[in-house]
Amino acid sequence: MRYPNTGLYYFGKSLGKALIEENDPRFNLNYFLYDTATTEFDGDGVKKIYLEKYHKLFFFNRHRIKLFHFTDQFSRLSPKKVSGKKILTIHDINQKHENTSAKALKHYLGKLGDRIYSCDRIVAISNFAASDILGYFPDVADRLSVIYNGADKLELKSGHEPAYEPQKPFLFTIGIVAAKKNFHVLPALLANNDLELIISGITSPYQDTIMEEAKKYGCVDRVKLTGPVSDDDKTWYYKNCEAFVFPSIAEGFGLPVIEAMHFGKPVFISTRTSLPEIGGDAAYYFNSFDGEDMQQVFQNGMQHFNEHNMAAKVMAHASKYNWGNTARQYLQLYQDCINDR
Repeated sequence: MRYPNTGLYYFGKSLGKALIEENDPRFNLNYFLYDTATTEFDGDGVKKIYLEKYHKLFFFNRHRIKLFHFTDQFSRLSPKKVSGKKILTIHDINQKHENTSAKALKHYLGKLGDRIYSCDRIVAISNFAASDILGYFPDVADRLSVIYNGADKLELKSGHEPAYEPQKPFLFTIGIVAAKKNFHVLPALLANNDLELIISGITSPYQDTIMEEAKKYGCVDRVKLTGPVSDDDKTWYYKNCEAFVFPSIAEGFGLPVIEAMHFGKPVFISTRTSLPEIGGDAAYYFNSFDGEDMQQVFQNGMQHFNEHNMAAKVMAHASKYNWGNTARQYLQLYQDCINDR
């Protein structure tokens, strides 16, 4: 819960709330939070334990916790620092799919393996992520399972207006503005039309690459990087966009894809990593990142979406991914892990 506006933050927030809702008297739930400013679970009747810097060195299990669930592969609290059964959720090995040097990848895999072999059960958030894990750690197959993420069905507050309101019909995307998200290919979609492109998320120097591409297509004034946005602004953009576009080249799941589908929006995504698995036949796919080819895919996809009234199919697909199902699977895994001898 340390960094809002990130996928891991929303995973922790949404799964945590679903575990509370789906729990039965089997478990007394505790939540380990980064600092006292975290208020996501206030009033939910769970015990909150705040992590301190010294917990990186040691964690005295004075609460006699039977099972720890590490909800991402490099959580602040290390599996080696605690006693009891341990479950580790791995979201991706994106370094394999990015421009990571062999030395850096080896170092990353060493740290990851250290955590994997310290845990009793491993969870991947997609079959694609599971395949990546087994490619490097085949001996954990008997401890590995796949539990898909849920996706929040966001509700727009009546009368809400975003901090930046587009003046024209617009395309929307969201995520950390980094090379792995591949957002710089998107200005090509603004050629020969009057659409705007809204990109929301934590910014970085990579934004300069995006704007350089916008210059090539003469659409600098129609590309808006908003920076991080509130949940209400994000919901407004999902609900009001013409389409959601997500050309990422490294995803363990791709939560924004399903969030957009909840609104019955046409979704255009890449064929890389986990995205075809999550988007299924309810999404449209960029065959390449060539500008003209992307424009053709977009035009054909929008025509197909409108002619075949695809919104209902898209929303039905999104409904498969809900946090209640995810939480129930984790609760069963907790029970199974505790019962292992």
